[in-house]
Amino acid sequence: MNSAVRGGLRLAIGLVLGACTAAVELAFVLLSGLALLPVQAWPRGRRAVLRPVGAAGRWLAERERARLGAFLGIRCSPVYMDGQALRYLAARWPLGLLGAVVLLCALIGAGYGSAIIFGWVISDVRHPSDLVLTSFAGLLLLFMAAQGAAGVGTLERRVARRFLDPSEQEELRRRIEQLFTSRAGVVEVVHDERRRIERDLHDGVQQRLVALGMLLGRALRSQDPDRTDQLLRQAHQESRHALTDLREVAWRVYPTALDEAGLKTALDTVAERSAVPVLLDYRVPDEPRGAVAAVAYFVVSEAVTNTVKHAEATRIEVVIEETGGTLRVRIEDDGRGGADRGGGGLIGLARRTAALDGTFDVVSPLGGPTVITAELPCA
Repeated sequence: MNSAVRGGLRLAIGLVLGACTAAVELAFVLLSGLALLPVQAWPRGRRAVLRPVGAAGRWLAERERARLGAFLGIRCSPVYMDGQALRYLAARWPLGLLGAVVLLCALIGAGYGSAIIFGWVISDVRHPSDLVLTSFAGLLLLFMAAQGAAGVGTLERRVARRFLDPSEQEELRRRIEQLFTSRAGVVEVVHDERRRIERDLHDGVQQRLVALGMLLGRALRSQDPDRTDQLLRQAHQESRHALTDLREVAWRVYPTALDEAGLKTALDTVAERSAVPVLLDYRVPDEPRGAVAAVAYFVVSEAVTNTVKHAEATRIEVVIEETGGTLRVRIEDDGRGGADRGGGGLIGLARRTAALDGTFDVVSPLGGPTVITAELPCA
Protein backbone atom coordinates (compact mmCIF):
# COMPACT_ATOMS: atom_id res chain seq x y z
CA MET A 1 0.00 0.00 0.00
CA ASN A 2 2.79 2.42 0.92
CA SER A 3 4.61 1.69 -2.33
CA ALA A 4 1.42 2.37 -4.30
CA VAL A 5 0.95 5.71 -2.51
CA ARG A 6 4.58 6.66 -3.13
CA GLY A 7 4.25 5.66 -6.78
CA GLY A 8 1.09 7.76 -7.12
CA LEU A 9 2.77 10.77 -5.52
CA ARG A 10 5.80 10.45 -7.81
CA LEU A 11 3.49 10.23 -10.83
CA ALA A 12 1.53 13.30 -9.69
CA ILE A 13 4.72 15.29 -9.12
CA GLY A 14 6.03 14.16 -12.49
CA LEU A 15 2.85 15.31 -14.22
CA VAL A 16 2.91 18.68 -12.44
CA LEU A 17 6.50 19.24 -13.52
CA GLY A 18 5.59 17.99 -16.99
CA ALA A 19 2.80 20.57 -17.20
CA CYS A 20 5.28 23.31 -16.28
CA THR A 21 7.84 22.16 -18.84
CA ALA A 22 5.09 21.80 -21.45
CA ALA A 23 4.44 25.54 -21.25
CA VAL A 24 8.15 26.21 -21.79
CA GLU A 25 8.30 23.69 -24.64
CA LEU A 26 5.25 25.19 -26.34
CA ALA A 27 6.88 28.62 -26.25
CA PHE A 28 10.15 27.12 -27.49
CA VAL A 29 8.45 25.31 -30.39
CA LEU A 30 6.60 28.47 -31.46
CA LEU A 31 9.72 30.68 -31.24
CA SER A 32 11.82 28.05 -33.06
CA GLY A 33 9.25 27.85 -35.83
CA LEU A 34 9.21 31.64 -36.19
CA ALA A 35 13.03 31.70 -36.28
CA LEU A 36 13.29 28.94 -38.88
CA LEU A 37 10.46 30.11 -41.13
CA PRO A 38 12.33 33.02 -42.81
CA VAL A 39 15.44 30.89 -43.57
CA GLN A 40 13.78 27.76 -44.94
CA ALA A 41 14.92 28.59 -48.48
CA TRP A 42 18.46 29.60 -47.38
CA PRO A 43 20.51 26.49 -46.46
CA ARG A 44 23.37 28.36 -44.80
CA GLY A 45 21.02 30.51 -42.76
CA ARG A 46 18.94 27.47 -41.81
CA ARG A 47 22.06 25.69 -40.52
CA ALA A 48 23.10 28.80 -38.60
CA VAL A 49 19.69 28.99 -36.89
CA LEU A 50 19.45 25.24 -36.30
CA ARG A 51 22.67 25.12 -34.27
CA PRO A 52 21.45 27.22 -31.30
CA VAL A 53 17.90 25.89 -31.67
CA GLY A 54 19.19 22.31 -31.61
CA ALA A 55 21.39 22.98 -28.58
CA ALA A 56 18.46 24.51 -26.69
CA GLY A 57 16.20 21.63 -27.73
CA ARG A 58 18.75 19.08 -26.49
CA TRP A 59 18.98 20.92 -23.17
CA LEU A 60 15.18 20.79 -22.78
CA ALA A 61 15.11 17.13 -23.84
CA GLU A 62 17.74 16.30 -21.20
CA ARG A 63 15.57 17.97 -18.56
CA GLU A 64 12.68 15.82 -19.75
CA ARG A 65 14.82 12.67 -19.57
CA ALA A 66 15.74 13.54 -15.98
CA ARG A 67 12.08 14.13 -15.07
CA LEU A 68 10.93 10.91 -16.71
CA GLY A 69 13.61 8.88 -14.99
CA ALA A 70 13.15 10.42 -11.53
CA PHE A 71 9.35 10.50 -11.30
CA LEU A 72 7.91 8.18 -13.94
CA GLY A 73 10.56 5.47 -13.95
CA ILE A 74 11.10 5.85 -17.71
CA ARG A 75 14.60 5.24 -19.04
CA CYS A 76 15.38 6.23 -22.61
CA SER A 77 18.58 6.43 -24.60
CA PRO A 78 20.90 9.41 -23.98
CA VAL A 79 22.21 9.05 -27.54
CA TYR A 80 20.05 11.00 -29.97
CA MET A 81 20.41 13.73 -32.57
CA ASP A 82 19.32 17.36 -32.17
CA GLY A 83 16.59 16.78 -34.75
CA GLN A 84 15.17 13.95 -32.64
CA ALA A 85 15.11 16.24 -29.60
CA LEU A 86 13.21 18.93 -31.53
CA ARG A 87 10.65 16.43 -32.85
CA TYR A 88 10.23 15.01 -29.36
CA LEU A 89 9.54 18.44 -27.85
CA ALA A 90 7.03 19.25 -30.61
CA ALA A 91 5.15 16.02 -29.92
CA ARG A 92 5.51 16.09 -26.15
CA TRP A 93 4.10 19.44 -25.05
CA PRO A 94 0.42 18.46 -25.70
CA LEU A 95 0.94 15.54 -23.28
CA GLY A 96 2.11 17.97 -20.62
CA LEU A 97 -1.04 20.04 -20.99
CA LEU A 98 -3.15 16.87 -20.97
CA GLY A 99 -1.47 15.89 -17.72
CA ALA A 100 -2.37 19.27 -16.26
CA VAL A 101 -6.04 18.76 -17.24
CA VAL A 102 -6.03 15.28 -15.69
CA LEU A 103 -4.59 16.61 -12.44
CA LEU A 104 -7.16 19.40 -12.38
CA CYS A 105 -9.92 16.81 -12.79
CA ALA A 106 -8.39 14.81 -9.94
CA LEU A 107 -8.45 17.87 -7.67
CA ILE A 108 -12.06 18.60 -8.58
CA GLY A 109 -13.03 14.98 -8.03
CA ALA A 110 -11.25 14.90 -4.66
CA GLY A 111 -13.06 18.09 -3.64
CA TYR A 112 -16.52 16.82 -4.55
CA GLY A 113 -15.73 13.34 -3.26
CA SER A 114 -14.95 14.68 0.19
CA ALA A 115 -18.27 16.56 0.32
CA ILE A 116 -19.92 13.70 2.15
CA ILE A 117 -17.39 14.17 4.97
CA PHE A 118 -17.07 17.93 5.14
CA GLY A 119 -20.44 19.01 3.70
CA TRP A 120 -22.19 18.50 7.04
CA VAL A 121 -19.73 20.87 8.71
CA ILE A 122 -19.50 23.76 6.27
CA SER A 123 -23.19 24.01 5.38
CA ASP A 124 -26.67 23.14 6.51
CA VAL A 125 -27.55 20.04 4.49
CA ARG A 126 -31.24 19.90 3.65
CA HIS A 127 -31.04 17.20 0.96
CA PRO A 128 -28.68 14.43 2.06
CA SER A 129 -29.32 12.47 -1.16
CA ASP A 130 -27.88 15.32 -3.25
CA LEU A 131 -24.80 15.35 -1.03
CA VAL A 132 -24.32 11.60 -1.46
CA LEU A 133 -24.77 11.83 -5.25
CA THR A 134 -22.34 14.73 -5.44
CA SER A 135 -19.77 12.84 -3.42
CA PHE A 136 -20.23 9.71 -5.53
CA ALA A 137 -19.79 11.73 -8.74
CA GLY A 138 -16.65 13.31 -7.33
CA LEU A 139 -15.17 9.93 -6.40
CA LEU A 140 -16.01 8.64 -9.87
CA LEU A 141 -14.26 11.63 -11.43
CA LEU A 142 -11.27 11.08 -9.14
CA PHE A 143 -11.07 7.41 -10.18
CA MET A 144 -11.24 8.33 -13.88
CA ALA A 145 -8.59 11.00 -13.39
CA ALA A 146 -6.31 8.45 -11.71
CA GLN A 147 -6.72 6.17 -14.71
CA GLY A 148 -6.07 9.11 -16.98
CA ALA A 149 -2.88 9.95 -15.10
CA ALA A 150 -1.65 6.39 -15.60
CA GLY A 151 -2.54 6.68 -19.28
CA VAL A 152 -0.61 9.94 -19.61
CA GLY A 153 2.39 8.23 -18.02
CA THR A 154 2.15 5.42 -20.59
CA LEU A 155 1.91 7.94 -23.43
CA GLU A 156 4.95 9.78 -22.03
CA ARG A 157 6.91 6.53 -22.19
CA ARG A 158 5.85 5.76 -25.74
CA VAL A 159 6.53 9.25 -27.06
CA ALA A 160 9.97 9.42 -25.39
CA ARG A 161 11.00 6.04 -26.77
CA ARG A 162 9.52 6.80 -30.17
CA PHE A 163 11.50 9.99 -30.66
CA LEU A 164 14.59 9.64 -28.43
CA ASP A 165 15.45 5.95 -28.60
CA PRO A 166 17.37 4.80 -31.70
CA SER A 167 15.53 3.09 -34.50
CA GLU A 168 15.75 -0.67 -34.98
CA GLN A 169 18.40 -0.32 -37.69
CA GLU A 170 20.45 2.11 -35.59
CA GLU A 171 20.16 -0.21 -32.59
CA LEU A 172 21.32 -3.18 -34.69
CA ARG A 173 24.24 -1.13 -36.02
CA ARG A 174 25.20 -0.05 -32.52
CA ARG A 175 24.90 -3.63 -31.31
CA ILE A 176 27.17 -4.90 -34.08
CA GLU A 177 29.75 -2.25 -33.23
CA GLN A 178 29.58 -3.27 -29.58
CA LEU A 179 30.06 -6.92 -30.49
CA PHE A 180 33.09 -6.09 -32.64
CA THR A 181 34.55 -4.00 -29.84
CA SER A 182 33.87 -6.58 -27.15
CA ARG A 183 35.30 -9.38 -29.29
CA ALA A 184 38.49 -7.40 -29.85
CA GLY A 185 38.59 -6.70 -26.12
CA VAL A 186 38.24 -10.41 -25.31
CA VAL A 187 41.11 -11.25 -27.65
CA GLU A 188 43.24 -8.58 -26.01
CA VAL A 189 42.35 -9.88 -22.54
CA VAL A 190 43.41 -13.38 -23.58
CA HIS A 191 46.74 -12.05 -24.87
CA ASP A 192 47.27 -10.03 -21.68
CA GLU A 193 46.48 -13.10 -19.59
CA ARG A 194 48.95 -15.20 -21.54
CA ARG A 195 51.66 -12.58 -21.15
CA ARG A 196 50.98 -12.39 -17.41
CA ILE A 197 51.14 -16.16 -17.01
CA GLU A 198 54.38 -16.28 -18.97
CA ARG A 199 55.83 -13.48 -16.83
CA ASP A 200 54.76 -15.19 -13.60
CA LEU A 201 56.25 -18.50 -14.72
CA HIS A 202 59.47 -16.90 -15.93
CA ASP A 203 60.07 -14.62 -12.95
CA GLY A 204 58.80 -17.03 -10.29
CA VAL A 205 58.52 -20.74 -10.94
CA GLN A 206 61.23 -20.93 -13.60
CA GLN A 207 63.78 -19.11 -11.44
CA ARG A 208 63.10 -21.43 -8.53
CA LEU A 209 63.39 -24.51 -10.73
CA VAL A 210 66.73 -23.23 -12.04
CA ALA A 211 67.91 -22.71 -8.47
CA LEU A 212 66.64 -26.21 -7.59
CA GLY A 213 68.59 -27.72 -10.48
CA MET A 214 71.75 -25.88 -9.45
CA LEU A 215 71.44 -27.10 -5.86
CA LEU A 216 70.93 -30.68 -6.98
CA GLY A 217 73.92 -30.43 -9.33
CA ARG A 218 76.14 -29.10 -6.57
CA ALA A 219 74.92 -31.88 -4.28
CA LEU A 220 75.85 -34.51 -6.91
CA ARG A 221 79.33 -33.06 -7.33
CA SER A 222 80.00 -32.58 -3.61
CA GLN A 223 82.37 -35.03 -1.91
CA ASP A 224 81.49 -33.87 1.59
CA PRO A 225 78.49 -35.79 3.08
CA ASP A 226 77.57 -32.90 5.39
CA ARG A 227 77.69 -30.42 2.51
CA THR A 228 75.63 -32.78 0.37
CA ASP A 229 73.03 -33.09 3.10
CA GLN A 230 72.87 -29.30 3.49
CA LEU A 231 72.44 -28.81 -0.28
CA LEU A 232 69.70 -31.43 -0.43
CA ARG A 233 67.85 -29.70 2.38
CA GLN A 234 68.08 -26.39 0.50
CA ALA A 235 66.88 -28.13 -2.68
CA HIS A 236 63.91 -29.57 -0.79
CA GLN A 237 63.04 -26.14 0.58
CA GLU A 238 63.37 -24.63 -2.90
CA SER A 239 61.05 -27.31 -4.36
CA ARG A 240 58.43 -26.38 -1.77
CA HIS A 241 58.73 -22.70 -2.73
CA ALA A 242 58.44 -23.61 -6.43
CA LEU A 243 55.31 -25.65 -5.72
CA THR A 244 53.81 -22.74 -3.76
CA ASP A 245 54.55 -20.33 -6.63
CA LEU A 246 53.06 -22.75 -9.14
CA ARG A 247 49.90 -22.99 -7.07
CA GLU A 248 49.72 -19.18 -6.94
CA VAL A 249 49.98 -18.98 -10.72
CA ALA A 250 47.32 -21.66 -11.16
CA TRP A 251 45.03 -19.89 -8.67
CA ARG A 252 45.34 -16.60 -10.53
CA VAL A 253 44.62 -18.31 -13.85
CA TYR A 254 41.42 -19.95 -12.58
CA PRO A 255 40.64 -21.03 -9.02
CA THR A 256 39.33 -24.59 -8.73
CA ALA A 257 37.17 -23.47 -5.78
CA LEU A 258 35.03 -21.50 -8.24
CA ASP A 259 33.81 -24.70 -9.89
CA GLU A 260 33.97 -26.97 -6.87
CA ALA A 261 32.47 -24.77 -4.12
CA GLY A 262 30.98 -21.73 -5.88
CA LEU A 263 31.55 -18.00 -6.11
CA LYS A 264 31.13 -17.21 -2.41
CA THR A 265 33.78 -19.72 -1.32
CA ALA A 266 36.20 -18.43 -3.95
CA LEU A 267 35.64 -14.86 -2.76
CA ASP A 268 36.08 -15.93 0.86
CA THR A 269 39.48 -17.28 -0.15
CA VAL A 270 40.38 -13.94 -1.78
CA ALA A 271 39.40 -12.17 1.46
CA GLU A 272 41.44 -14.56 3.59
CA ARG A 273 44.56 -14.21 1.40
CA SER A 274 44.40 -10.40 1.35
CA ALA A 275 46.93 -8.44 3.41
CA VAL A 276 44.25 -5.75 3.95
CA PRO A 277 41.07 -6.71 5.87
CA VAL A 278 38.22 -7.45 3.45
CA LEU A 279 34.57 -7.29 4.51
CA LEU A 280 32.50 -9.48 2.14
CA ASP A 281 28.74 -8.92 1.91
CA TYR A 282 27.30 -11.67 -0.32
CA ARG A 283 23.58 -11.33 -1.15
CA VAL A 284 23.10 -13.73 -4.07
CA PRO A 285 20.44 -16.40 -3.43
CA ASP A 286 21.38 -18.67 -6.36
CA GLU A 287 24.81 -19.49 -7.77
CA PRO A 288 25.36 -17.45 -10.96
CA ARG A 289 26.26 -19.22 -14.18
CA GLY A 290 29.91 -20.03 -14.82
CA ALA A 291 30.93 -17.12 -17.06
CA VAL A 292 29.26 -14.54 -14.81
CA ALA A 293 30.78 -16.05 -11.66
CA ALA A 294 34.24 -16.09 -13.26
CA VAL A 295 34.08 -12.42 -14.29
CA ALA A 296 32.74 -11.41 -10.86
CA TYR A 297 35.55 -13.33 -9.20
CA PHE A 298 38.27 -11.76 -11.34
CA VAL A 299 36.83 -8.26 -10.83
CA VAL A 300 37.00 -8.70 -7.05
CA SER A 301 40.38 -10.46 -7.09
CA GLU A 302 42.07 -7.88 -9.33
CA ALA A 303 40.50 -4.96 -7.46
CA VAL A 304 41.64 -6.32 -4.08
CA THR A 305 45.14 -7.00 -5.45
CA ASN A 306 45.43 -3.45 -6.85
CA THR A 307 44.18 -1.98 -3.58
CA VAL A 308 46.72 -3.91 -1.53
CA LYS A 309 49.56 -2.89 -3.87
CA HIS A 310 48.79 0.76 -4.55
CA ALA A 311 45.98 2.27 -2.47
CA GLU A 312 47.50 2.28 1.03
CA ALA A 313 44.07 1.26 2.33
CA THR A 314 43.19 -0.12 5.74
CA ARG A 315 39.80 -1.58 4.78
CA ILE A 316 38.15 -3.08 1.70
CA GLU A 317 34.41 -3.64 1.43
CA VAL A 318 33.03 -6.01 -1.21
CA VAL A 319 29.27 -6.22 -1.90
CA ILE A 320 27.83 -8.85 -4.26
CA GLU A 321 24.09 -8.66 -4.88
CA GLU A 322 21.58 -9.72 -7.51
CA THR A 323 18.68 -7.44 -8.45
CA GLY A 324 16.42 -7.70 -11.46
CA GLY A 325 18.50 -10.32 -13.26
CA THR A 326 21.73 -8.36 -12.82
CA LEU A 327 24.68 -9.35 -10.65
CA ARG A 328 26.14 -6.18 -9.12
CA VAL A 329 29.71 -6.22 -7.83
CA ARG A 330 30.90 -3.27 -5.76
CA ILE A 331 34.38 -2.87 -4.24
CA GLU A 332 35.16 0.14 -2.06
CA ASP A 333 38.34 0.95 -0.15
CA ASP A 334 39.45 3.81 2.10
CA GLY A 335 42.76 4.33 0.33
CA ARG A 336 44.32 7.41 -1.19
CA GLY A 337 42.34 7.22 -4.44
CA GLY A 338 43.56 8.47 -7.78
CA ALA A 339 43.27 5.08 -9.50
CA ASP A 340 44.19 5.20 -13.19
CA ARG A 341 41.21 4.03 -15.23
CA GLY A 342 43.56 3.57 -18.17
CA GLY A 343 45.75 1.13 -16.26
CA GLY A 344 46.19 -2.34 -17.68
CA GLY A 345 44.42 -4.10 -14.81
CA LEU A 346 41.28 -1.94 -14.88
CA ILE A 347 41.12 -1.99 -18.68
CA GLY A 348 41.28 -5.78 -18.56
CA LEU A 349 38.41 -5.89 -16.08
CA ALA A 350 36.37 -3.50 -18.23
CA ARG A 351 36.93 -5.75 -21.25
CA ARG A 352 35.98 -8.88 -19.31
CA THR A 353 32.77 -7.15 -18.20
CA ALA A 354 31.95 -5.85 -21.67
CA ALA A 355 32.31 -9.38 -23.09
CA LEU A 356 29.19 -10.31 -21.09
CA ASP A 357 27.29 -7.13 -22.05
CA GLY A 358 27.97 -5.73 -18.60
CA THR A 359 28.97 -2.28 -17.41
CA PHE A 360 32.11 -1.32 -15.53
CA ASP A 361 32.76 1.93 -13.67
CA VAL A 362 35.55 3.33 -11.52
CA VAL A 363 35.19 6.36 -9.23
CA SER A 364 38.47 7.27 -7.57
CA PRO A 365 38.96 10.93 -6.61
CA LEU A 366 42.27 11.97 -5.08
CA GLY A 367 42.13 11.27 -1.37
CA GLY A 368 39.65 8.42 -1.90
CA PRO A 369 37.56 6.49 -1.55
CA THR A 370 37.88 4.30 -4.63
CA VAL A 371 34.67 2.57 -5.74
CA ILE A 372 34.71 -0.05 -8.50
CA THR A 373 31.35 -1.24 -9.78
CA ALA A 374 30.56 -3.96 -12.29
CA GLU A 375 27.05 -5.00 -13.37
CA LEU A 376 26.70 -8.34 -15.14
CA PRO A 377 23.46 -9.62 -16.70
CA CYS A 378 22.81 -13.06 -15.24
CA ALA A 379 19.17 -13.76 -16.15
